[in-house]
Amino acid sequence: MSKHEQIADSLTQDILVGQYRTGERLPSERDLASRFDANRGAVREAMKKLEQLGIADIQPGGARVTPLNEASLDVIGCLLALGDIPDSKLVAQILLVISSLVKTAAEAAVKRVNDDELEELCGLVRPLHTEDLNEQAYTHARIAMMQGIMAASGNLPVQLIAQSLLQQFVPQMAPLEGYGDLDLEAHRALAKQLDEAMGQRDLPRMGEVFNDFLELHQLQVQQAFRAYKQAQQEATQEIALS
Repeated sequence: MSKHEQIADSLTQDILVGQYRTGERLPSERDLASRFDANRGAVREAMKKLEQLGIADIQPGGARVTPLNEASLDVIGCLLALGDIPDSKLVAQILLVISSLVKTAAEAAVKRVNDDELEELCGLVRPLHTEDLNEQAYTHARIAMMQGIMAASGNLPVQLIAQSLLQQFVPQMAPLEGYGDLDLEAHRALAKQLDEAMGQRDLPRMGEVFNDFLELHQLQVQQAFRAYKQAQQEATQEIALS
């Protein structure tokens, strides 16, 4: 990273872990330049990045930390990057939001598309329950289905928010890959139900299926977190005994 990116990354982490509280003044340009052995131009660039994230308000007299709930959506990736693995509560919240966005998009899509277009949408769901996909292939097919539903919805805000969340969320979940098993049979059963509900334009049933999908995803992620922590504990014990 460039010097200003290093400064911005460090200050962002300091703010997000609570080293600087809401309303508190951040160090001056001079102090930050000394701390990071950087020129004041790099410090100003770093502060602009914090302002773009919405976690600092820059005024002539200095910069202050702003409330986190006033930050931009891009701060999600920074929050997920804290620690070796993402915070489990934040992950659960993001899954809930993404599920809600996909459900909203699916309902809008089914209402607006004609029969031929609806068949194309169902065609995106069908591989999830008709093809013998392994876990990786299933995940790719599921993402393709979600993207297709989003595009067919005609709801640009939903598309943009979902895309931003997924772009920040998916890479940060990499440390948990390989922990927790994907229940493919349960997923296939729900995919078949979704295919049928979409084909019949049955919005209430679609909503129920998406809720069931969310519950299944939440359980899988919880298992992954538990398995990861167990593996870390065992590794620590092995080091202590060696």
